[in-house]
Formats: sequence, C-alpha cells, structure tokens
Amino acid sequence: MKIYVYGTGCGAGDLADEALSPARIEAFVGRESGGAFLGRPVISLEELAGRGFDLLIVASRDAEGVERDCLRLGIDPGKLLFLKNHVSAVDRNRSYDTARAVLGDAYVERLIGSERLIRVPLWTQEERIAGEGSDNDYVRLKTLEAICLRLAAVPGAAAELGVYRGGFARWINALLPERRLYLFDTFEGFDPAESAGEGSGFTEAHRNTSAGRVLAALPHPERAVLCPGLFPQTAEGLEERFALVSLDADLEESTLAGLRFFLPRMSAGAYVLLHDYSNPKLGGVKRALERFEAECGRLAAVPLCDVNGTLVIAC
Repeated sequence: MKIYVYGTGCGAGDLADEALSPARIEAFVGRESGGAFLGRPVISLEELAGRGFDLLIVASRDAEGVERDCLRLGIDPGKLLFLKNHVSAVDRNRSYDTARAVLGDAYVERLIGSERLIRVPLWTQEERIAGEGSDNDYVRLKTLEAICLRLAAVPGAAAELGVYRGGFARWINALLPERRLYLFDTFEGFDPAESAGEGSGFTEAHRNTSAGRVLAALPHPERAVLCPGLFPQTAEGLEERFALVSLDADLEESTLAGLRFFLPRMSAGAYVLLHDYSNPKLGGVKRALERFEAECGRLAAVPLCDVNGTLVIAC
C-alpha cells in the first residue's frame, strides 16, 4: 500500500509518533518539493498527482485548500483522509475504511467527530480574526481577541515564549499592532537536552521553522523583537513590563522559567496564556505550573476548552 502524508509540521509529526511509522510513508507532500522530513523525501502535490497511490493523509490544517488543489489536479477525493479541520457542514472524509486498515480502529475512532462547528460569539462586532489560519484553534483565538479588547488601559508590551512558526504570534501582532512584541525562541527547534525522550516526529516538526518564516507571518513585523536562543538567557537585562504573554514552551523546565520570569513583570490587569496546560501529551506544562504555585502561591486562572487546553492567568 502506497501512503503519502501532506504536511511537515506538528500534525505530521504527531501522526508519525502515534500511529504511522515513517518507514511506511512513501513521501511527505508540501507546497514545494525538496528536502526531507523524518528521513523521507518531500514532494509537491503536482508530483503526487502523477503517481499511483492508495492514501493521502492530510495532516495540515488547510483542509479546504488541499482538497481544492487535489480536485484541480484530478486526485481522487476518496483517497484523502483529513486529520485536522475535517468537519464543515458535513464530514470532509468520504470513507474511513482505508484509514482503519492503515491506522487502526482506535486512532480512527478518536479522529471521527473530533472537530466541531462553533457559532460566532455575539460580542464580536467585526471579524478581527479572519482569513487563512483563523480556524487553527477557534476557542483559543477568540479568547485572545476578547482579552485584547480589555487591554486598552493596561500598560506594557506583549511577548511569546515558544513561537514555532509564528501562528499565534501573528494574531497577537494583528490585535495589538501598537505594542512591541517580544518573541523568544531558538527558531530552530528544542534544546536537545530538554527534549530528550520526546517523540522524534514531535521534535523534528519543531525544527521545521526559522526566524524569517516567523517574521513573514506577522502583519506588523516592524513591531517585533526577535530574541533567538535559549530562554531565559535571551531575556537577561530586559527591563520591560508586559500586558499580554503567551507561554507555549511545551516542556517543563522552559515553561517554569517562563512563569518565573514573566509573572513578576506583568502589569495590573494583564494576562498570561499558558498553552498546553491540559494537554495529556505535554504533562510537563502542568507540572511546571504546580512547581511555580508551590513557590509563589495559587494563581487566579481559568482553563479553556480549546484544542490543547490553555490556562488563562489573570494578573
């Protein structure tokens, strides 16, 4: 059976770690060909259209765009399996029979129905978050929008620790265009010492980024201050107060370092968004918060029902 996977990010990495060995994948598919991911070649969708195959697993969030391109290229939609944002008014997936044979019943049962349609909140007066990427994590993004509407009188900059490809930083930058935005990341993946023991797909997916890619994602890149390298060394000497901080470091020690650095520097009325707090795959985030609260006392916080379980900390 010839299996291809569309995407070379976290979705593809998680798939390789959880359900499908890269050895079973003919190639990964991206917008452009070239290079490799998890030891397999990366080809374009146009190249795939000229090959015979049994299943294309779409591990990208751009389900609609990939489906449209496949139809344009004459690729049989019955050979597509969508892992992300696969539900619109009806399920995008025509059948799960091949997926069950390839990925197993347990994985497919978890996939079916995992995406839900969500109504637009009544408080939204205009779609400030819209367009490509706006369906990435609806609850998290609309919560960010609601929080930013409360920050008009709160002084300070914005920051993110754990930027990856800039998907969330993009919206912070768009919603707070007048604020300086500090971005802390290696911009080339995790510290090998801290990420030892994590899945190879997870770690390689996070290497698939760059500072240039992040800047290109921002609507107001002139407001961004990139701080490349290992945190908290990259914050040494920084004298700044913060109105909004996104902590998305994924791992325990980096998350704890972020809590220790940022919380004493938050303005009154500010917010910290601790991503992956309820994520069962990244238990180190919750452990980091527990360690911080043991040191400093319990925080005022509300968990979200977003995809990866963000905790909103009010300062």
